[in-house]
Parts: sequence; structure tokens; C-alpha cells
Amino acid sequence: MIDNLQKSEGISALAVQFLCLCASRSSEVRFARWEEIDLNEVIWTIPDQRMKTGKEHRVPLSTQAMEVLKKVEALKKNKDSFIFPSIKTGKGLSDVALSKALHNAANTKEVTIHGLRSTFRDWCGEATNWPRDVAEMALAHTIANKVEAAYRRVDLFAKRRDMMQQWADYCYQES
Repeated sequence: MIDNLQKSEGISALAVQFLCLCASRSSEVRFARWEEIDLNEVIWTIPDQRMKTGKEHRVPLSTQAMEVLKKVEALKKNKDSFIFPSIKTGKGLSDVALSKALHNAANTKEVTIHGLRSTFRDWCGEATNWPRDVAEMALAHTIANKVEAAYRRVDLFAKRRDMMQQWADYCYQES
């Protein structure tokens, strides 16, 4: 499927690749802006107001995610534009645009954008030795246990950086 996404020249296919590589939610990617990307530190910082949890989330960018950004960079109109703009509106892509790109790449409508996040979580749990906490933080999930949440003060960023690079390598191993 990644092969088919790479062959597509559309902005929607690039957005789906980025979403998969970052294990992000659709809205986080569709409304991502260039000013959220730190190219020097290779980090995407999603502001709290755009996160489901209401808390800022730092996403370590894999080599492959950076390649996607390089491909789409030529399309940017100005520094504060959407990374994945709709050609028609200039604003963020629609959820339907991402779903359609995914369906075309997979040659089926049986796949979902959210399923990419689920696939990431399954990969972490079944194919790796990454601790559950690291995977859950990569997905920006909240800690249900209030006592545990009160003591959690780190975001395990260095571990997440290694994990996300391994995930990207796994995703692109057959391409």
C-alpha cells in the first residue's frame, strides 16, 4: 500500500503517508501548518488547541516523514500555510480526501484512516518490545488512571523517536 501511496502524486496521498508515519489523527495532519514543524530538531509540535486531549503533543519525525515533507514543501504558498492544503480551498484537506487516497492505494474501501493508528499500535504490541507507555504516548492517548497521570511528567520523547524510526522502516521495508 505504501508503494501505491508513493506512486500517487496527489497531496492527499502524501498526507496519508505522513499520517501513517506519525501515527496521528486525521485532523492533526489535515490541519497541520508549516510553523508547527521544526526542521532543525526534526519535530512536529501540535498545539494544544488542535489535540483531542487538549495538551500539546510533540511528534518525532522519521527520515521517511521528512522525505514526505520535502515532497510537499514545493507546494507551500507561504510560511504559515497548511502543509497539506486543499487545491480547491487552500485550507486543510477534507477527511474524505484522505479516505479516498487510502482506498485508492489499498484498492479497497475496507481500510480506514483510523485503522492506520490501530495498525501502529498492533505492531508495537505484537512485533516489538517497546513498552506500552511509549506506544500510548506516541498515539497521544491520555492516562485513565488519575494517580498514574499525576506522576507522569515526561513524554518519553527519545524513546519515541527511536520507535517511530523503526515504525517508518517497517512501513517502507517492502517499497
